[in-house]
Amino acid sequence: MKNIKILYNQNKLYNEVTGDACYTNQRDEFSIRLVFNGNEHYTIGQKDYNIYPGNFLAINDGTLYSRKIYSDIPVNTFAVMFSSAFLAEFHYNITHDDIQLLENPYNFNQNSTPTFLETIYPFKGDMMYNLVHLTHHFHNWLIDELLIDEYIYHCLFLFYRLYHQEIVTKSEKLNMINYSTRAEVFRRLNLSKDFILSNYNQAITLEDISHYCCLSTTHLFRTFKQVYYCSPHQYLMATRLKNAAYLLKTTDYEVNEIVNMVGFDSASSFIRLFKTRFNLTPANYRNERLKINV
Repeated sequence: MKNIKILYNQNKLYNEVTGDACYTNQRDEFSIRLVFNGNEHYTIGQKDYNIYPGNFLAINDGTLYSRKIYSDIPVNTFAVMFSSAFLAEFHYNITHDDIQLLENPYNFNQNSTPTFLETIYPFKGDMMYNLVHLTHHFHNWLIDELLIDEYIYHCLFLFYRLYHQEIVTKSEKLNMINYSTRAEVFRRLNLSKDFILSNYNQAITLEDISHYCCLSTTHLFRTFKQVYYCSPHQYLMATRLKNAAYLLKTTDYEVNEIVNMVGFDSASSFIRLFKTRFNLTPANYRNERLKINV
């Protein structure tokens, strides 16, 4: 089932629930793309991304991409697409001071849109709260476009704030004087992070990550810790535990099934690591969540 809503300013909301879909050679406006369950596979150039709940993918205006869903259960995928004119005006207003905006309120090029780093971003906090409410109104076919427009405006504002936190601030943590070198190393580190987030349930090694992002293992290990304050292996373990917690909260899978689904080899090591991270065993964590939902 597929639903699309086009607003008066040409911003679009896209929702689809399916277990079998393949779309090749797609090209849209700048968009934020997420799933509420399962996962969706994207290909941009020669890079592959798997989007799971808790993350979203940003795709620039005009980028050629493909996406597919093959799942035993229906996957709910959702996207917000920002028209070029809307994005250009927003960017102009958020990057100029009040005096400039008073003197030249409409002095922006509608065909000149910003370019963002196409990577996987965390879907949490205010961003998640805003988009969950937006999807709620979308599913109820709310006709009040002004209210929906406010949600979309706030979504873009929150993305800019998140972009500053995840891209601008983190890139500055690299101990490099040359800007172009720092930018390139940070781009490759994002590839390594995306590889982990997309393949956390597979048996991946430091060499796999190193090969994917074109950094030597030593260079990767050193610079990854500068940006993310942990090693690639620690990041992988944290990602597996986070997704295990999500499955414990939202599904009825047995603990042993979840162990395999998130990539752990041993149930005992999973339970030990989970208890260290959440101060509860997986079974007690699930029971606590059930009590909250009663």
